[in-house]
Amino acid sequence: MEEIQQPPITVDLDSTQRSRTKIELKSVTRVANIVVAAVAIVSTFCWLQFSTASICCGDFDGYYHIRWSHMLWESMRAKHFPPVFKWLPLTTLNSHDYVDHHLLFHIILIPFTWFHDLRMGAKVAAIVFASLAVFSCYWLIVRYRIRYSLVWVIALLACSSPFLYRLNMTKAPPLAIIYLVIAIYLLFEKKFWPLLPLAFIFALTYDMFVLLALAVAIWTAIIGWTEQRFEWRPLAWVVLGCALGLVVNPYFPRNIYLLYEHARIKITSGEFNTKVGQEWYPYDTYEFVGNCLVALIAMLVGYVTFDPRDREGSKRPLFFLIFSTALMLMTMRWKRFAEYFPPFAILFAAFTLQQFWTPRSIFSRLPDDVMSELQPYMDRGEAEQVLTERKRLKTWELATACSVGLILFALTFAPWEFLSPKLKGVASARRTAKDIRESDPRDYYAKGTAWMRANIPAGELVFNTDWDDFPRLFYYDPTHVYTSGLDPSYLFDKNPDLSRLYDRITTGDQDDPGPLIRDRFGSRWVFSDNTKDHDGFFDKALRSGWFDRVYEDEDCSVLHIRDEKGEPPPEMKNDDSASGDDDNGQDNAP
Repeated sequence: MEEIQQPPITVDLDSTQRSRTKIELKSVTRVANIVVAAVAIVSTFCWLQFSTASICCGDFDGYYHIRWSHMLWESMRAKHFPPVFKWLPLTTLNSHDYVDHHLLFHIILIPFTWFHDLRMGAKVAAIVFASLAVFSCYWLIVRYRIRYSLVWVIALLACSSPFLYRLNMTKAPPLAIIYLVIAIYLLFEKKFWPLLPLAFIFALTYDMFVLLALAVAIWTAIIGWTEQRFEWRPLAWVVLGCALGLVVNPYFPRNIYLLYEHARIKITSGEFNTKVGQEWYPYDTYEFVGNCLVALIAMLVGYVTFDPRDREGSKRPLFFLIFSTALMLMTMRWKRFAEYFPPFAILFAAFTLQQFWTPRSIFSRLPDDVMSELQPYMDRGEAEQVLTERKRLKTWELATACSVGLILFALTFAPWEFLSPKLKGVASARRTAKDIRESDPRDYYAKGTAWMRANIPAGELVFNTDWDDFPRLFYYDPTHVYTSGLDPSYLFDKNPDLSRLYDRITTGDQDDPGPLIRDRFGSRWVFSDNTKDHDGFFDKALRSGWFDRVYEDEDCSVLHIRDEKGEPPPEMKNDDSASGDDDNGQDNAP
């Protein structure tokens, strides 16, 4: 039997070497892009964070978080955990009912309390957490090989001023974004069991773990639509992990009740029963569009380019479509979600455009080196058509990406003085830096609280006229306890009548407030900022004859309630005299 001669196998060494070189070049480029992106992200947040010397930014919650984390660390060292929280005795956060619903966040924050200056530790923590949050979104883009990744980095930094502003606070939302990105990756890769420890960690870190449940529910629905089956495993792991995070908790079962109270008061379509933080109120339309313009444009691009015909290929874009739309609607109702909607809107546009830009022809999807090898076997006309399509698409994509990148960069970092008034609202990074720079200075309340530490007996209850002053008071003066703090709903939930009385007194609607503060709240001391918000209170209090102003500086005042009613302070008498002269028209006549 004759031996069949096999044709010799020839290897094009030059072609193999070229392919290897291209692969190495792509790897180097990818690493370089990652390094550039990381440097850009960290540099941006360093610049924003150090636009102020204070713990950033508009609210004072970072002061509470870093001080409480320091106390947790001291408690651990003393082998007494968790410590007793005694600083809000009239609220649901009294020493018996207190729940730390940021428990793991406060533990993660502990290494940053080892700084000599707690303020600096809080600022460094904010930079680290915010940078990791944005980088995690960028990593998802790199992991799934979304083209023009550096343009998407600029888009993430340009997507919204409130997003950048709120990420600079020493608070838990950046960790929530990181957890959500990890969960999305696990869902996309069908690695379901790690969702259990992730959900457990999320529930211990922050009560926004409900967003993880929402993400998993959306993915389960998408799998049902694309694969015609019920994928129960991710739901089961997440529900079990969240349940364990709530139950395996030193504050169980009080944490369940606090979570319920948060939802009952905050999640409502109508007016709140009591005042709550500004973050729980809606944006007006103009403010919402101005603050989130880039994110909204990203949503529009995603809606226009989304193609549902390829069910398998559209799973990831469809997930971001539903998830980011849900977050957008939440942000329209509650400002609280301003740090979640914008980055996921950018991811929606990125994944949808990747699907949109993918050529329909199978030949057009092949790498260049494979196409060069297949070209001899293709008709000349077909080969030229494929090559022309590839060049046209690449040119169009590159031109579009460069143009968008330049526009976003200009909107994000361009100097304010060169922008028109209409564009200033969307100059995200510069606008955010300006807003941070204008926040309250580092030593705000420092002198007033130093006076209280030196002159008011330790353990006394101080009636603070603003619930949102509590974090700074707690940071500078933990030797005293306070009337209301962290959220006004905590006082309302514990004693609605006392909460309503608190509102009437602090807004100046209550006559003769001294005896009420002394008898109903159990306080002889009042701390208040000197803003015009409390002019009514100061007027009623000082004219009543029950109060002495025992301390005053440019930021705040401290009042003391007398044992007996007396004459108003001299300055109030002078005001009365001046007022009387004006009324009679005698002394001020021209």
